[in-house]
Amino acid sequence: MADPSSYRPRPGEIPDSPGVYRFRDEHRRVIYVGKAKSLRQRLANYFQDLAGLHPRTRSMVTTAASVEWTVVSTEVEALQLEYSWIKEYDPRFNVKYRDDKSYPYLAVTMNEDFPRVQVMRGHKKKGVRYFGPYAHAWAIRDTVDLMLRVFPVRTCSAGVFKNAARTGRPCLLGYIGKCSAPCVERITAEDHRELAEEFCDFMAGRTGTYLRRLERQMVEAAEDMEYERAARLRDDIGALKKAMEKNAVVLADATDADLIAVAEDELEAAVQIFHVRGGRVRGQRGWVTDKVEDVTTGALVEHALQQLYGEETGDAVPREVLVPALPDPVEPVQEWLTGRRGSNVSLRVPQRGDKKALMETVERNAQQALVLHKTKRASDLTTRSRALEEISDTLELDSAPLRIECYDISHLQGDDVVASMVVFEDGLARKSEYRRFQIKGFAGQDDVRSMHEVITRRFRRYLAEKERTGEWSDGDEAGAEPGAQADPGTASGGLAEPPASTLTEDDGRPKRFAYPPQLVVVDGGAPQVAAAQRALDELGIDDIAVCGLAKRLEEVWLPGDDDPVVLPRTSEGLYLLQRIRDEAHRFAITYQRTKRAKRFRSSPLDDVPGLGDTRKQALIKHFGSLKRLRSATIEQICDVPGIGRKTAETIVAALAQAVPGGPAVNTATGEIMDDTEEPGQQTGSPGEPVSTGAPDERRGQER
Repeated sequence: MADPSSYRPRPGEIPDSPGVYRFRDEHRRVIYVGKAKSLRQRLANYFQDLAGLHPRTRSMVTTAASVEWTVVSTEVEALQLEYSWIKEYDPRFNVKYRDDKSYPYLAVTMNEDFPRVQVMRGHKKKGVRYFGPYAHAWAIRDTVDLMLRVFPVRTCSAGVFKNAARTGRPCLLGYIGKCSAPCVERITAEDHRELAEEFCDFMAGRTGTYLRRLERQMVEAAEDMEYERAARLRDDIGALKKAMEKNAVVLADATDADLIAVAEDELEAAVQIFHVRGGRVRGQRGWVTDKVEDVTTGALVEHALQQLYGEETGDAVPREVLVPALPDPVEPVQEWLTGRRGSNVSLRVPQRGDKKALMETVERNAQQALVLHKTKRASDLTTRSRALEEISDTLELDSAPLRIECYDISHLQGDDVVASMVVFEDGLARKSEYRRFQIKGFAGQDDVRSMHEVITRRFRRYLAEKERTGEWSDGDEAGAEPGAQADPGTASGGLAEPPASTLTEDDGRPKRFAYPPQLVVVDGGAPQVAAAQRALDELGIDDIAVCGLAKRLEEVWLPGDDDPVVLPRTSEGLYLLQRIRDEAHRFAITYQRTKRAKRFRSSPLDDVPGLGDTRKQALIKHFGSLKRLRSATIEQICDVPGIGRKTAETIVAALAQAVPGGPAVNTATGEIMDDTEEPGQQTGSPGEPVSTGAPDERRGQER
């Protein structure tokens, strides 16, 4: 590991002008390429105190052994040179979008004497018309199969074409009318090229004129009683419309645009691109990349633009590019795109209308691509094993933590404080063993105290089970409530299991909290880790490791350490810890929202024993409101079907004890209900929730 001060340039050596810089390691390999409007200001940022650098930047500058730079005239030249060097050197610390495949295009070889329609991948060739890209080659073949009925252009290879010309016999497509058979001179080269031009015009979006011409010819044929020709034209129109339906209109006025969306987390980013031509989505593509450098969304967009248009020219660069965030600065990128196209290119963020709606669709696709990528990565056995080994080595555990439990605290401004416990065994979620806790030891907001209570309750139950079965002779007495709200699940077979009799009740059901984890992960930093460790120490448990994962910089905190452990950003162990932490957060906040919603829907009738939802709804329907029910007599309540005198007396007693709340509010509309209504009653359809002056439910206030 190099000290950045050992290769820091002397003051005054770095020019104050635009340029591109390269960091090299001790073996002279380029590990990072960047551009800057001012080389002096940008490079100075890398040589500050290491403690002030982002962990990924700190890793890069300590890996490097030298830095060099090249001065250019403008920021646009810097952008072009940066792209060229990234492609040439493939530096490990740069963001690089990598496809797992080459996206196919529908191509028409207009550079040949007899143009051919085919699927093409790879670099684009001069004189070939391209449409797409498409997500799958079969989508192109389906479209072409429909189009050949109307535009019977050649699709065969050069060898098949020459063989047909030699034998004088066309291929099968020539016999069934899906090829005009220029190989046997059924059509001249000029007419076949004109047919290919019409095919290209239709694929380019100029469909209306051609369809109207076919419809006019169909009507004329019918009037001339040429019914077979009219039927054939009718079928041709149907085939073209079906081909058009595969690319529905999404933007008006025949817009040509590319829409780029980014979904990201701390470690990875997914990019999705929709290619819209003539107002229709002609193609879709996407990439997933590791975030090896600390970059903003705007910087990710800039890298995606370089990847997408770095080798494109002319119409391959659309007039309009819509992005979720603009690069900073945006002017050089926009000027570079304009130069690639040869005419003005608009680079902007859509704010409203159809383009904004379509951008939301692209963003959903990006999110799904990122989730799918993570799912595939997590399901790989080799990757999971490597992740567990990395965690074991980093935390200095005796063996790989085959069972990991993670805890998180959630609340809304100190109300409805709850906690979650999620379980991962062999690197996979064990949802049947998830548990939920209500914080009961105190009121208010205190994440550290809450974490201490949850860890204490969970492992006190574990000790109680050990003591009851005789496997633990000096454990603490069990006194905490389990707090578990989920159904108990079955145990995993991936661990070294104790005897079955110690893990199951007499009726065969698995015991709660019977399995101890090898590692406890808490969502938080040093304070939460210290609270969890203190809880285990108080219970006398010393064989379970504890760590915390802080969200801000994804740092791993260990008990008693002043500094966190920073795992490499490419570490599979860090990825697994992050996924476990995120799952605990999701489970906790879902439970917290459920409790909050239930509290908002509460009613004095909930305290009446034996009164279910059906009879509650019957009461509200009969009296019209809770206020009228409160003023009713026992005899009047007995008139409701299913309500006996004893139940009526209980209802009257419960309503008399309940304190009337403030004005009722419909949480769906924000409307204050009529004075005749009270909180907890239901208006309209039964079960519609109302709220009584509850605190603002902004999600930004949730923890």
